[in-house]
Amino acid sequence: MALVPYEDTALWGLQKLHKSSSVYRFANHTIQITQNWKQLGVAAVVWDAAVVLCTFLEMGSIDLRGRLVIELGAGTGLLGIVAALLGAHVTITDRKAALDLLELNVQANLPADLQPRTTVKELTWGQGLAGFPPGAYDFILGADIVYLEETFADLLLTLEHLSSDHTVILLSCRLRYERDQKFLKMLQGRFSVHEVFYDPSNDVHIFKAQRNGWKGDL
Repeated sequence: MALVPYEDTALWGLQKLHKSSSVYRFANHTIQITQNWKQLGVAAVVWDAAVVLCTFLEMGSIDLRGRLVIELGAGTGLLGIVAALLGAHVTITDRKAALDLLELNVQANLPADLQPRTTVKELTWGQGLAGFPPGAYDFILGADIVYLEETFADLLLTLEHLSSDHTVILLSCRLRYERDQKFLKMLQGRFSVHEVFYDPSNDVHIFKAQRNGWKGDL
């Protein structure tokens, strides 16, 4: 699943993660996200990295209208929902256990006319990739999906399968541990990687990655 695991008693500031819902305002819409920490843990709460990437997308430097977008490790689905509200055709993915909550949030927060442009689909990195068209996506989004070193190779394989020369990958994360830096080095071995945004209040970085040799703009 996406996101970094924490113990229940780790930090008092994480109490907000245990609430049954959280409310956000993006793309002129109020978005109420249902959370379920007790049942699903880290995959069922909204993390700062997702909020920061939503804010970055809303800033408007990227035009998502009509673009094909896929979100990896979507968790509650906030990021994919915002991408759809900004005009994208979005495939929102996570592992099977997260899909019911993910679908619930998508249905509850997208207007009826936008729901046909949004698909919730199971994806475990490195598996079943034939079910996803290779290189078909304009943008690949991921928020706090870099945390388990044993998933790094499968995540890179998935990114390579889903991307083409024109694809922009946007990864939002905190750099908490040495292994996070290790993943960035692995990513740099296969893609051109640049930091495009940093939120100091949340200590969240956004990295843009594209296939090596691509010189296009965001």
